[in-house]
Amino acid sequence: MSKLLFLVISLWVSFLFPLSAQTLYVDVTRGNDAAKGTLSDPLASLDKAVTLARDFSGNEPVTIKLHPGLYTLRQVLEIKTRNASGDTARYNLEAVTMPNDPDWQPTKMPVIQSVSADNSTKQFAHAIGFLVAKNNVSFRGLKFLGNANPTVRYYYPITREEETLQGLEVSQCYFIGEKNSAPIQGAIWAHGGGTHVDHTIFYGCKNALLLFKSIKNFSLTNSIISGSYEAAVWFGPYDSEFVFRNNIVTNCEYFWLRAENTTPSYRFSNSVIAGNAHYMGFFGSKGAVEASSTNQIEQGVKKTGTILLSEVKTNGLPTDYLNPLPQSAGYDLKAGIFK
Repeated sequence: MSKLLFLVISLWVSFLFPLSAQTLYVDVTRGNDAAKGTLSDPLASLDKAVTLARDFSGNEPVTIKLHPGLYTLRQVLEIKTRNASGDTARYNLEAVTMPNDPDWQPTKMPVIQSVSADNSTKQFAHAIGFLVAKNNVSFRGLKFLGNANPTVRYYYPITREEETLQGLEVSQCYFIGEKNSAPIQGAIWAHGGGTHVDHTIFYGCKNALLLFKSIKNFSLTNSIISGSYEAAVWFGPYDSEFVFRNNIVTNCEYFWLRAENTTPSYRFSNSVIAGNAHYMGFFGSKGAVEASSTNQIEQGVKKTGTILLSEVKTNGLPTDYLNPLPQSAGYDLKAGIFK
């Protein structure tokens, strides 16, 4: 691309999307990718919105707001702006209608599903939904489904590869995998610091959280992990305290996996971790193995009790689906999609 053409495109984007109002609206039902991206003239695809946002300065917050509908990803979407090295402004991908809004219904939650073939060869061949390539990115009020492409073995809806990046927030989201047809290998695979997850539900994902390198300032609060058929959490070396409280973890193969031949100190509080095949383990040359020694501190952690989640029955999708029922153990923790 010539410098003149780049300048013309940059001026055009700046005219349509001034720095003081870097908000793009996307509506897969009534939008158009030739539109301005405003509330009254929305874009049609996430691909277009993310592409436009890449040319924003990075000096002002960026928000991409999604109307209800099914958003299909056919390639990896890289989250960044023009000022890649110095971009510290917040970048939000969020639903127009959030779960705590008075008129929210499950049908108003944007649904994101990848059908992409493998689109990354970093470490091994796999598919990524969103590649977070900047600091301070938030995902709010979205539902992520597994990858339906039959050629894909490993799918990660949200990935952050760079260890130096900070500030990844996931709030009031669903990650729902179906291992026989649309699996999720790991819902969030994030190196680096400042990963904060709250009021999020992971259901049927092989692994919910994969955090391996340069971990610091991590928190998981008021969330539910159910049906992880490898581990709810894989955790690498870390150099600061983390927060784990008001969570429900059930029906998983392992609650927590760590590096082989290590016994780090963990602190878990005010949670129900029950009905899992194994509690603590490590992953080594022979795969996952139950840990013979552990070093965690538990405060208010219950390891027994029946956890009952609101499931689909003959009447269809309930408003509180996959949240704890009133008679469930851990109902008082306020874990789930609603704040």
